Amino acid sequence: MSSDKVLLPANVEPIRYEVKLSPDLEKFTYDGDEKVEISIKEATKTVVMHAKELSFWSCRCKHAGGESEAVEIQVNIKETTVTFVFSEELKVGDAVLEIVFGGLLNNQMAGFYRSGYDDIHGNRKIMASTQFESLDARRAFPCWDEPARKCVFGVTLVVPSELTAFSNMPELSCNSLPGGKLKELKFMDSPKMSSYLVAFCVGEFDFVQEMTEHGVLVRVYTPPGKGVHGDFALKCACKSLDLYDDFFGVPYPLPKLDMVAIPEFAMGAMENWGLVTYREVDVLIDPVKASSQQRQRVCTVVTHELAHQWFGNLVTMDWWDDLWLNEGFASWTENMAADALFPEWKMWEQYSVDHAAAALRLDALRSSHPIQVPIKHAEEVEEVFDAISYCKGSYVVRMAHAVLGRENFQKGLVAYMKKHQYSNTVTADLWAAWEESSGMPIGEMMKSWTEQMGYPVLKVVGSSFSGGKATIELEQKWFLSDGSEVKADEAKLWCVPILTATSSGVGDEIHMMREDKMKIVVDMGGNDGGFVKLNAEQQVPMRVCYDEEMVKRLVVGIKGKLMSASDRAGVLADAYALVKAGMMEPGQLIRLLKAYEEEDDATVWEALEGVLGGLNKATAENDLINGGVKKIGREIIGKLVAKVGWDAREEDGHLDKLLRGTMVRLLSVFCYDEEGVKKEAEWRFAKFLEDAADMQALPSDMRSPVFKIVLKNGGDKAFADVKGYFDTATDNAEKKHVLNSIGSAPSLKNKLEVVEWTTSGAVKLQDFFYAIGSVHRSSKEGMELTWNFYKDNFDRLKDMLGKASASLMDALIVYSCGGFCSNEKADEIEKFFKENPLPQNQRKLMQTLEAMRANAVFLGLLEKSELGESSFWRGL
Repeated sequence: MSSDKVLLPANVEPIRYEVKLSPDLEKFTYDGDEKVEISIKEATKTVVMHAKELSFWSCRCKHAGGESEAVEIQVNIKETTVTFVFSEELKVGDAVLEIVFGGLLNNQMAGFYRSGYDDIHGNRKIMASTQFESLDARRAFPCWDEPARKCVFGVTLVVPSELTAFSNMPELSCNSLPGGKLKELKFMDSPKMSSYLVAFCVGEFDFVQEMTEHGVLVRVYTPPGKGVHGDFALKCACKSLDLYDDFFGVPYPLPKLDMVAIPEFAMGAMENWGLVTYREVDVLIDPVKASSQQRQRVCTVVTHELAHQWFGNLVTMDWWDDLWLNEGFASWTENMAADALFPEWKMWEQYSVDHAAAALRLDALRSSHPIQVPIKHAEEVEEVFDAISYCKGSYVVRMAHAVLGRENFQKGLVAYMKKHQYSNTVTADLWAAWEESSGMPIGEMMKSWTEQMGYPVLKVVGSSFSGGKATIELEQKWFLSDGSEVKADEAKLWCVPILTATSSGVGDEIHMMREDKMKIVVDMGGNDGGFVKLNAEQQVPMRVCYDEEMVKRLVVGIKGKLMSASDRAGVLADAYALVKAGMMEPGQLIRLLKAYEEEDDATVWEALEGVLGGLNKATAENDLINGGVKKIGREIIGKLVAKVGWDAREEDGHLDKLLRGTMVRLLSVFCYDEEGVKKEAEWRFAKFLEDAADMQALPSDMRSPVFKIVLKNGGDKAFADVKGYFDTATDNAEKKHVLNSIGSAPSLKNKLEVVEWTTSGAVKLQDFFYAIGSVHRSSKEGMELTWNFYKDNFDRLKDMLGKASASLMDALIVYSCGGFCSNEKADEIEKFFKENPLPQNQRKLMQTLEAMRANAVFLGLLEKSELGESSFWRGL
C-alpha cells in the first residue's frame, strides 16, 4: 500500500541476533554485547541499522572475505540509525556482526527502562523492563527495527544474583559469576519474530502459575506480596490459550507464557511473544476490593494480548499501514473470548456501546483516517494507535463475521494462520483466505470499509407496511458529525450489508446495498403493526435515520423491550448522533428518551449515560436547555434508583453491579445536590473512612462517583480526606478512584492544588493526566483552569513527558482542553498549538478541535430548536 515507505537498505538481511545486556540498576545504565548473523545480498562497505540513544564502542564483521573492523561509526539522531563503515567491501554471503555498545535505563516507559516500586518492607526499589512497540527496540540494542525483518533472537542477561530475570523464552542456563554478586542467564532462542516483540524484565517478583489443558505453563508475575492478585488473570489466560489453539487451528508455539505486572507502563499492555507486560491495574485483581468493571477490564486486556500471540506475533503485518490486522483483530477476539469465558457478561451487547461507539465517534470526523492508513515513515504509526485501528478495525471484523457466518469465518482464519505462520501479510491476504473459505466476494465489500475513511448513514426516504411485509426505500451517504455538506467530488459509497430485526427476531436475509439508493422488503412475520430495526444487533458501522412512522413503531418496541439491548441502545445512539448532525429534530430525541423510563439493562443504560452526559456537557452555557436536560435526566435516573437501589443484593450478577455503578455515576452528575443523594453518599463515605476495606458500604464499583458527590458538597476536609486516600491506598486501581474524582472539589483553590500536585512527581507519569481530566470535567471554571495551566506550564509539561510515548501527550491535550464547546475557544487552542507545535500529536489535536467545533454547531442547533423555548420543557 505504501510503495514509498522508508526502510533500511535491503543489501544486508538479519537472520539471528545474540544480545547480551548487563544492566546497572543503581547507575541506570547497561552494557551491551551483540552478535548478529546476517546475509549480505550485495557487496557493501556499509551496514545500516536502527539505533536510538545508544553509545557505540566497536563493530567488527566476520565475513567471507575475512574479518573487518568498522573504521567509522556514524550515528544519525534524526533518522535513528547507525551506519558502520568498513575500509573494504564485505563480500556476498553469510557473515556475523559483533557490536559493543551501551545505553541508559531511561524513565520514559519506552525501550529498556526503569520503574520504581516498594518491596514488602516498604523500601523503594528499581526494576527494569521493556516496551518496544512500535519503534523502541532500537532504543535497547541496534537492530533492523521493521516488522518484516523477522529473525531469531537469543537473549542473555547479566543481573544481580538476588533478582529474577526473564525473557520471551525459558532459561537455557544460569551461571554465577566470579565474586558471587552477579549471575548470567541465557535464554533459549525465540521463533522467527519481529524486533518489537522482544522483551526482558529484571527485578523482584512473586508469581502464581498453572498449566493449560494443552500443556503450556502460564505464570503471572506480580509485585512482592501480591501473588494472589494474579489469580484471576491466570485463569483467564489459561482458558484463553486453549480456546485460541482450537479457534485458530494452530497451537500456541512457545513452551511458556509469562504475564508481568509493571509498576510504570505507558500503555495498557504489550503482547511480547511469550512475555506479555501489563499495567498493574490491567492484570492484577484484588480478590476483595476489585470492582466488576475492573474484572471485566482485566479479562478483556488478557484476552486481547493473548489473541496477539497469533494475530501479530505468529502472523505479522508486513508494514505499519496494516496495523489494524494486529489491533483490529485482537480487539474483536478479546470480546469473542471473554464472551466464551463469561457468557453472563453479554460482551457482544456491551460491544455496541463501547468499541462500536468509540469507532463511530472518531470516524465521523473529517480528521479521521482509513483503517488501512498510508505510512511512509515508521514514526507516523504512533498517531494511528487509536479507535480506528482498534475499534473500527474490530467493527469491520464483526461485520465480516455476520456476513460470512461462524463456520466460513473460522475456516478462513485457520487457513490464513497455517499459510502465513512465522511470516508477514497484507490485508488482501486475509480477504483471499475468506473468499476461499466462503466462495463470497468478501474483498469487494471489505475494501469499501478499510480503504476509505468514514462510514455511511442510511436514510429511510419512504416506508410502507402491508401484507405482513415492510417496504423500505433507502439512500446512503457519508455521515459527518457536524452535518457539514458532502460535496459531489467527496461522495463515497460503501458495500453495506443490511441486517434487519422485527418483533419476531433477527431476519435471516442479508440485503447488500452497493449503490447510493436501494429498496428492500422485510418479512414482518405477518405483523403489520410491528417495527423494523435496521442494522440488527448493531453489527455494521453505520448510522440509520428513520422516517417518522418507523420511529413511532420503534418506540413501541423499546418500551416493550421487544428488541435486544444492543438494538435499544443503538436506536438511541443513532438518534443522538443524527441530532448533532442536524438530521433529526432535537425535540424528537428528548421525546425518544422518555421511551426509556422503565429501562433496566446495563448496556442500554450505558448508552443513556452517554446521551444524557453529552447533552449536559453541550448545553452547559445555556441555563434554560441545561435545566431541562437535568430535569429529564433526574426523572429517568430516579426511576432506576427505585429499581436498583444503592445496596448490593444477594442475587446480583456482573451486569447488575455494572448497572448500579452507572446509576451512581449519573447521580454524581445530575443529582449530587439532592438531599437524599448527599446523605447516602456521605454516610457511605464516613464508613469508608473508618475502614477502606468495607466493600459493603462502599464497593469499588461506586467509589469514584461517591467521592465526587462528597467532594461537590464538601469543603477542605472532604478534599483532604479523598486526596489522603491516594497515599494510603495499596494498589493502583484504588488510587485511580482518587485521580478520577479529586477535581470535583468546587473551590478553585482545591482545583489548582490538584493540577500542581499531579504534575509534581507525586503521581506516576502513566497516571498524572487522570487528575487533570477530573478537574477539566468538573465545571466551566475547571475547564478554563486546566487549559490555562497547560498553556502556562507548556514547556515544563513537555519536558516532563520528554521522549515518552506520544499517547501520554495525546491524553494530556484531551484532558486539558478537549471539553470546550465553542468556536472561539477552538480558534484560541489552534492558535496556541501553531505557535507551539507538537508534530507527533497533530492528528489527535486536529480531531480534538474538530469535535469541539462540532459541539459548538450542536449547541447552536439546540438553541434554535424548540428546546430553546421554555414552553417545550413545560409540555413534557
